[in-house]
Amino acid sequence: MDRFAPAQVAPAEDGGKMQTVGLVHADDVRKRRAEALGAKGAGTTQDGASTPKPSKKKRKVAAGKGKLSFGLDDEEGESTPAVDSESDGAGLAKKKLVANSKVDMKPRVLTKSALQRDAQQAEQARQEFIVMREAVKQTEVVIPFVFYDGTNTPGGRCRIKKGEHIWLFLDKARKVGAELGVGGGDRSRREWARVSVDDLMLVRGEVILPQHYDLYYFLFNKVRGFHGAIFDYSAQPTKGTPSAEEDADAAHFNPLARAGEGKEKISGLPDEELEGFGDDPTITKVVDRRWYEQNKHIFPASIWEEYRPEKNLAQAQRKDANGNLFFS
Repeated sequence: MDRFAPAQVAPAEDGGKMQTVGLVHADDVRKRRAEALGAKGAGTTQDGASTPKPSKKKRKVAAGKGKLSFGLDDEEGESTPAVDSESDGAGLAKKKLVANSKVDMKPRVLTKSALQRDAQQAEQARQEFIVMREAVKQTEVVIPFVFYDGTNTPGGRCRIKKGEHIWLFLDKARKVGAELGVGGGDRSRREWARVSVDDLMLVRGEVILPQHYDLYYFLFNKVRGFHGAIFDYSAQPTKGTPSAEEDADAAHFNPLARAGEGKEKISGLPDEELEGFGDDPTITKVVDRRWYEQNKHIFPASIWEEYRPEKNLAQAQRKDANGNLFFS
């Protein structure tokens, strides 16, 4: 190998000499000689053979399941970072697929037996509600009232069930008034007994209640008038509600039957212990409809308004006969 050393160095020295002809400074000479040696090493040898360039190995990334790789070959030897191990990629994929342990609610399997069980529970709840509703409808209340024809005529108290209709209350009220009138010699009360039920109307507060509604409708729907609940009674069982022992047929009732039909159930409680006993009698007015038609433009009949389910009386703007808003 030593015998070939002069042959390789001599041409480089000859080229260096040729390139340094005419240079004065030693630094320039050394610079040109270094460039000549570098060009010789990168170019061809003396006998014309080309010097092979060192090859750069490309980085290979083994493909793994669940890995993301951006292994693009670059001539400058730069590579994009990638997942080096298969275990890391598998762990990443597992984290994406695992359920969130912080969520408590789990989906139910809607099997046939589960659907049947839900249907049975819903039917049982429905039956229990219907039995409770019918028991509440059998609960008695006491409603003090007056007869009104421009002035208040005391009418007494009427005992009625929550499931009974307004027309039945009016019929009982005129009979109660007639009985009190006969006993007390008050002719004005006896006159009310001669008025047909169809010609009577019930004004609760300042709201005219249609005869075909029952009291329970206003309780269950929590219907409000201008100044609060129209009937401030409970829609749930109270101490005046008949118990299951008193109503053995409660589970076999007919939902289509009218309230009050069949066995008459009367609470053993006195009037003083029933709901409504202490109410102001002037809140409940029994009015002759013919008198109302003749005087509905005169106060207080002018501010009475008939109940309509679609109208919210609690938020209604009240006006007098001239269209002026009332002060709240």
